[in-house]
Amino acid sequence: MLSSQIQKLNSTKLFSLLPQKPSLCSHGNTSCFPTYYKQQKCFIFPKKNSRLSVRASIIDKAMSDINHDGEAVSVKANVTVKVTVGGLISSIGITKPLEELTDIIGKSLLLELVSAELDPKTGLEKDTVKSYAHIRLGIRKPGEVKLEAKFKVPDGFGEIGAILLENEHRKEIFIGSIELEGFPNGPVTVSCNSWVHSKRDNPKKRIFFTNKSFLPIDTPNGLKRLREEELKNLQGNGQGERKSFERIFDYDVYNDLANPDSTEDLARPVLGGKKYPYPRRCRTGRPRTKKDPLTESRSSDFYVPRDEAFGELKQATFGVNTVKSVLHALLPTIETAIVDDKLGFPHFTAIDKLFEDGVELPKEVKKPWYLHTLLPRAVKAVKDTKDEILRFETPELFDRDKFSWFRDEEFSRQTLAGLNPYGIELVTEWPLTSKLDPEVYGPPKSAITKEIIEKEIKGFMTVEEALRQKRLFMLDYHDILLPYVAKVRALEGTTLYGSRTLFFLVNDSTLRPVAIELTRPPIGGQPQWKQVFTPSFDATSCWLWRMAKAHALAHDSGIHQLVSHWLRTHCCVEPYIIAAHRQLSEMHPIFRLLHPHFRYTMEINALARESLINAGGIIESSFSPGKYSMELSSVAYDKLWRFDTEALPADLISS
Repeated sequence: MLSSQIQKLNSTKLFSLLPQKPSLCSHGNTSCFPTYYKQQKCFIFPKKNSRLSVRASIIDKAMSDINHDGEAVSVKANVTVKVTVGGLISSIGITKPLEELTDIIGKSLLLELVSAELDPKTGLEKDTVKSYAHIRLGIRKPGEVKLEAKFKVPDGFGEIGAILLENEHRKEIFIGSIELEGFPNGPVTVSCNSWVHSKRDNPKKRIFFTNKSFLPIDTPNGLKRLREEELKNLQGNGQGERKSFERIFDYDVYNDLANPDSTEDLARPVLGGKKYPYPRRCRTGRPRTKKDPLTESRSSDFYVPRDEAFGELKQATFGVNTVKSVLHALLPTIETAIVDDKLGFPHFTAIDKLFEDGVELPKEVKKPWYLHTLLPRAVKAVKDTKDEILRFETPELFDRDKFSWFRDEEFSRQTLAGLNPYGIELVTEWPLTSKLDPEVYGPPKSAITKEIIEKEIKGFMTVEEALRQKRLFMLDYHDILLPYVAKVRALEGTTLYGSRTLFFLVNDSTLRPVAIELTRPPIGGQPQWKQVFTPSFDATSCWLWRMAKAHALAHDSGIHQLVSHWLRTHCCVEPYIIAAHRQLSEMHPIFRLLHPHFRYTMEINALARESLINAGGIIESSFSPGKYSMELSSVAYDKLWRFDTEALPADLISS
């Protein structure tokens, strides 16, 4: 016989779902109900000489209507909580804190189901359906814990559009996903992958929308207010210092790279104004320094919106700190043993020594295998009978040919296959001319002449033919470096030129370097100096050519790090990430498309501001612009980055 729910269904409504009208029962009563057979999944209607069956799909629709018009539906929520390093929920036992035992009772994580529809009678949002989640004992997978909550969803509640979470733990927890089971039309999934803050830190409930995507104009009426509220939560009010549990995306300039309170030598200009234009970073709101009110104070605890931080925060921090501690102990040893304080590496054999003889590890580095584990492609530790010796891995290129880096073929190969293939560009105008002010930097015309080029390509074609056939390519760092030559030369132990490196495309589709121009602007009453170096065979000219290539490679690697990599790949992307979180709801289809590509970029950028691009950091210590490295990056942003040329096809054309 039929269940109690089926018996409540009006026969006229059920009959309207049938493919044909059933006949009267034997006693002629149209209110008589058919029999539902579970195994066959069909209704059987009495008829004198035949039976009429109804397909399961029609019955499913009937059951769906019953659930909306009849009694409440029982729904179960399966919540996946990811176990993280230092995470709260890991296992349950009598020795565990009271909070963990509370999960069994179900009074620590409150879930509220939100309808996507408004109440048709009042036009207001429907009341949420609430339930506490508790741990499902015995159901465990490595790295996660399952929680369960049960709901009674009332008749006419409508489609679930969102879930509100209130975490009553003392600490945050990481929610992987929530799946609602029991609805007639199938389960509803909510992909969270997010930290949920403690109610004690922030009383506002976390909002998670279901996996359905909506443009703003198509947002269901019951979710419009929540959509706007969540965006306001993410935007913040631009006030106060950000806390680690917050998810607030706001803009600020690069005013946290300097440390003037420590020493004047660590003072740096703010990047992001008219003088030094720069992309925006995420605002942290830390206090200003005492000596410079425009500079934000530094701290090892950099704020990053919580969901943008690395998933295993403590584990990542442990790894970074391990690398730091080992390298901080190792680098002074290398400097003492090999590197001259003023000259750096005094000769080439000193560099070879790192690969062949190695250096003795400091006694305080008790486990040299850290280096092999953390930097397996860079170093290898070799244990001798008395001391721990560290030897750097020999580059594969050196294994094949120790002096290959001298050769023009390798120089050209690295231009395309090396650090910075983005730097090479097609020569489209001749003669080569600087765009800098000649009153300040001297004559703008390049010293690379038509005669020099045609001599090097040995009459193969004229310069005009090479331009027409797109045979001439160039690394042009003249205008971007020349304004910093005088500043960098004032720093002890370094020098700088503006440079142009010209290549010719030969018939076998390889590049051949034909000329390198190094330029020094007028300095100290001396006029502009420029010289062109070309491949040569006599000893003096050969070494001058090699030194010119060394300068060109140093410029190329510096521009790669400061412009191609840091500026274009990391720095310029952060404003897009901030804007996406502030303006696009998590249910927006474009946001869902972009978010996997954006995630963790802000954490990487924050770590870069902490110890890579900061005053006195790795970048300033490693590249020729020195303390002016980030200033130079700002100049490159001003001259080279344009919004309207960043997308296809303009990006390909400009490249």
